[in-house]
Amino acid sequence: MAGTRRKSLQNRQVGSLLIFLCISVGGATTIRYSVAEEMESGSFVANVAKDLGLEVGKLAARGARLVSEGNKMHFRLHRKTGDLFVKEKLDRESLCGKADPCVLHFEVVLVEPLQSFRAEVRVFDINDNAPVFLNKEPLLKIPESTPLGSRFPLQSAQDLDVGLNGLQNYTLSANGYFHLHTRFRSHGPKYAELVLNKPLDREKQPEVNLTITAVDGGSPPKSGTAHIHVVVLDVNDHVPQFSRLVYRAQVSENSPNGSLVATVTAVDLDEGTNKAITYSLAQNPEAILKTFQIDPQNGEVRLRGPLDFEAIETYDIDIQATDGGGLSAHSKVLVEVVDVNDNPPEVMVSSVSSPLPEDSPPQTVVALFTIRDRDIRVGGKVTCFLREDLPFVIKPTFGNSYSLVTDRSLDREEVSGYNITLVAMDTGPPSLSAETMIEVLISDVNDNPPIFREDSYILTVRENNSPAVFIGKVHAEDLDLGENAQITYSLLPPKNGDLSVFAYISINSDNGKLYALRTMDYEAIQDFQFVVKATDGGFLSLSSQVTVRVVVLDDNDNRPMILYPLQNGTLPCNDLVPRSAEAGYLVTKVVAVDGDSGQNSWLSYHLLKATDLGLFSVQRQNGEIHTLRQISERDPMMQKLIILVQDHGQPALSTTVSLNILLVDGFSEPYLQFQDPTRHSRKVNPSTKYLVISLVILSFIFLLSVIVIFIIHVYQKIKYREKFTIQEHFYDDCNFSNNLVQGQGNGSLSRPCPYEMCSATGTGNSEFRFLKRFMPNFPFPHATGEIKMEAGSSLPPNSDRNKSQRLEGHDQVSDDYM
Repeated sequence: MAGTRRKSLQNRQVGSLLIFLCISVGGATTIRYSVAEEMESGSFVANVAKDLGLEVGKLAARGARLVSEGNKMHFRLHRKTGDLFVKEKLDRESLCGKADPCVLHFEVVLVEPLQSFRAEVRVFDINDNAPVFLNKEPLLKIPESTPLGSRFPLQSAQDLDVGLNGLQNYTLSANGYFHLHTRFRSHGPKYAELVLNKPLDREKQPEVNLTITAVDGGSPPKSGTAHIHVVVLDVNDHVPQFSRLVYRAQVSENSPNGSLVATVTAVDLDEGTNKAITYSLAQNPEAILKTFQIDPQNGEVRLRGPLDFEAIETYDIDIQATDGGGLSAHSKVLVEVVDVNDNPPEVMVSSVSSPLPEDSPPQTVVALFTIRDRDIRVGGKVTCFLREDLPFVIKPTFGNSYSLVTDRSLDREEVSGYNITLVAMDTGPPSLSAETMIEVLISDVNDNPPIFREDSYILTVRENNSPAVFIGKVHAEDLDLGENAQITYSLLPPKNGDLSVFAYISINSDNGKLYALRTMDYEAIQDFQFVVKATDGGFLSLSSQVTVRVVVLDDNDNRPMILYPLQNGTLPCNDLVPRSAEAGYLVTKVVAVDGDSGQNSWLSYHLLKATDLGLFSVQRQNGEIHTLRQISERDPMMQKLIILVQDHGQPALSTTVSLNILLVDGFSEPYLQFQDPTRHSRKVNPSTKYLVISLVILSFIFLLSVIVIFIIHVYQKIKYREKFTIQEHFYDDCNFSNNLVQGQGNGSLSRPCPYEMCSATGTGNSEFRFLKRFMPNFPFPHATGEIKMEAGSSLPPNSDRNKSQRLEGHDQVSDDYM
């Protein structure tokens, strides 16, 4: 039978789940679920991850947990799957009582990143409680003379369920005297009344037994019963009689609860139950009912609450004596309260002068007060004094009035206010005292300048900042109060008269916050300092100063700059490498600088692209390019390298440089002569600083040479009326000076340069023959290999034919190396 009932209960629970389980998302962050009570531990509620829109496993990854608003968590969360389960069996009645709906609140907290979602689960009621009568066998005593239609309220049945599962109706067993009438309360359960249908006759039927049944609205319904025992009482025709009409008593006001006040007695001439007398305090004010109580059997009147002579001096208590038949009589008890010294003196402050100026002279009146003792008839004389040693004294004025005056000078900076305790004490017995607190504030005088928290401030700002960015704050404190402590901040001009600092910084005069007015550039300025003045708002203002130093932090905002090889020429620069070079042969060196500082200026060199990645390598630290292996005949003559130069900033900035390398079988005579000074310069290996200075000097010499050549060219143009351009004989892209600086002395040229070559034999000193057009008087002896005119030729040295021959010779030599 128990198994069948349990199975039926489980079926009802499953049905309740199918009917009531629902999920709704309220607002943006509240999740609502519904379950039926009595679900077993481990029962599935919902999938929280799905309702929150999270992927499976996100709850575990983000450290999800449940936080209950109460002291106990009724659910558990499986963080891997996101499923929400019942932690233990839910009993709606123990969780919420009669409250409906029953809602359990909790939060789903995600730790990384921190996020919270509110959730609530509504627990639906099932009909698991039957109506219960607390009194299973109530007793009703009804006189036989009760008129028809009289109603007798019955005790309500209690049903812990709510809604339809709660109490719905009452039924009464069949009888010939009563019928049942069900009534409703505005708050609380329904209750039933017995209505008398037929006159009672104690001689015919002295007792009536009834059965009342309470039924709820569950499916199936549950019920509870109570057995009502109705006793028919005899008619009472004698009224009780008191021994006195008025009883008198005296009670001290400090008497404890339960003290005997008086004893009343009454008698009844009836017999049986009609003779039994019950005493009660009927028709009395609430104050009497709270102060006194009477024993219903022996008529003893005792104290129930405290007495206060100062509040009520006498009490007039009505006493009622009721016999068993319901007849009653009345009497009075007059209680006189006896005064005792139970009230301490009272201090009543009428006036307080606060705040009090700190420069107030002695004998200045601070407060006026009076003292009253409600027990003046028994309390004796009252004295007044101060509990602590303070710069104040009490002086009597007249009667029970006093004044509080200053006794010595005050200093607000030492004590900003006083809590003065006035003590009043009577002589008793017993001696009682009372204390009253008077708060006196001391007003301020501007006698303290602002004081900065630090002797000096060091603030930092990163370069490339946004204009008007907050960089720091100075703060000063003033021991004074009010306007005397209101501080205004300002910038003072430097002593040297340099006002440029005002273009960099500004200050909020109210709170001392400092702002950068313009974008800082670390490469232009690393730090600067200024003076901040703090002035209070007193009538005679006081001030102080502090030095603020602003340090500009470097930002990685400069890309590496390539010094060699130059990348702004019209023709690419080439480096020559003999095919006989061994592995590790130094080809050239990439030189770069970075305008930043520290780690932002550390450079590293990387080989980004190459015609043959296995032929060359780049040193990360110094940018030297070496051969990885011996050059073979199958390697192409033209090798193109792209070098990436990168700094170590965050984020890192980089730039690239292109370099062409020519693999040659040997160097021509002009290249060999051009190489000797280069080798000598490679041994020097100057630092970057000297390299930049050398490049500037060589660039100046180069510019001066171009100007001289241009002047000579203009002169030749006027003389010979011929037009020649400097670009036909001079190539910007071939930087002689760079080759001189970057050479390493290992037998290689940094870059290839085209020369005008002569095919005749000689001493090989025709390197500067390309300047002949601009310097016609430059000596070129035939021994140097100058081209001679054939016999019979009538072409002048500057004729077009001669020029074309020279150009053809130039192109032929250039084609051999390009």
